[in-house]
Parts: sequence; C-alpha cells; structure tokens
Amino acid sequence: MKTIETGGITYVEPVPGGTGEWYYGISYEHGDLYEAEELFRMGREIEGRKLCLVRYPDGAVFWPAPKTAGSYSERPVYLDGAVYVLNVVFPQSLAQILRFDCESCATSVYAEIPLDSITDCYNLGLNTAPLTLRRQGQEDVFEIYWPERVSFLMGEHESFFLRDGDKLFFNKWHEEGEGEDYRYWEETVVRDLSGKILEVLPGDVLVMPNGEKWHLK
Repeated sequence: MKTIETGGITYVEPVPGGTGEWYYGISYEHGDLYEAEELFRMGREIEGRKLCLVRYPDGAVFWPAPKTAGSYSERPVYLDGAVYVLNVVFPQSLAQILRFDCESCATSVYAEIPLDSITDCYNLGLNTAPLTLRRQGQEDVFEIYWPERVSFLMGEHESFFLRDGDKLFFNKWHEEGEGEDYRYWEETVVRDLSGKILEVLPGDVLVMPNGEKWHLK
C-alpha cells in the first residue's frame, strides 16, 4: 500500500478535463467559496483553504495554491497541459486564475479579475473549453466574466456544466404528476453566448477523459 501525504485531505478525485494523470483534493475550512465570502464581508478572518494536486501513478503531491490567510480556492480544471485554479484573494478584492504547468510543475498567475466586477461568488468557478470564469446565480442568471462578458437569464431548473467553443451546455430536469403517475426526466439545453437556444437534446452529455463527448439518451 502506498501512503500519500496530503496534509489531512483524505479524499481526491480526477481533475475535470484531465486524462487520469491528475487528481485533486480540497479542504472546507469555511465551507464553499460563497460562504467564505459572506464570512469575510461580516468581518471574520478567512484562514485560507488547502488544495492539493496528486499525480498518478507516482503519487507526487503539489500545492498550486498554498493555504494563505484571506484567500480561498475553488475546484481546478485541466486544459492543454496545465491545471487551472480559481483563487479569490478577498483583502485585495481579486479573483485570480492560477496556472499549474504539468511539465515544469510551476505555478503562475494567468489572469486577474477585479472582484468588484463580479456579482458575488455564488457558483463562481472555471469551466472549459476555452478556459472560462463563470457564475450561475441564485436568481437564475448565467454570467461569464472572463475571457469575455456574457449575461442572460436561464430557463427554470437549468444548470450549466460544459462549454464547447461558442456553445454552452445546460442540464435541465423536469418532473410531473404524483404517486404512481410521477415522472422525472432530464435533457440537455444547448445555448449560444447570447443565451439563444440552439437545440435541446434528450438525456445527458458526458465529456470523457480523452475529451470526446458522449450523448446519453
């Protein structure tokens, strides 16, 4: 049995968009990112958050966004030989996109977005591809803050999960009836960057480790 020192993080999962080589683990000192934001606005001290990357098969551990007071990181994504991490620095009012190069294992600041240009941190995170900083608010508004600015109202029960160039993919669930007549089903709504619906697919779309997209219906 191989022992991996992850600083107390006892659960890891594949980095989305990767090929099975990179896994990540994350701690929850202050809950989700938006909960940390609420605590900071209340004047509470944010201790930071642990986020580690584990490389398979050697089990090497890396810390692309070291735990720092006042900062909080989100789930990473993989794209074109690098792992990207959203790291919010509350005292500086910045949302940083960090780039961890999978070959050199060095981390750099890839982009910075002023936090006051973002509504709040509710469901704020990264998706691909291209690399995108997006937010899905409680008010059913979908927003992209980087690399371009996009904002539109989603349909009821929609949840964003994938970008493919200028196409945005949303999962949408339905339910009707009661008891023996109860029925539940899901579909995939594909929109353009203006929010216009391009097509509605029955079932779900999965992105496989090699980047291939599978439509399950």
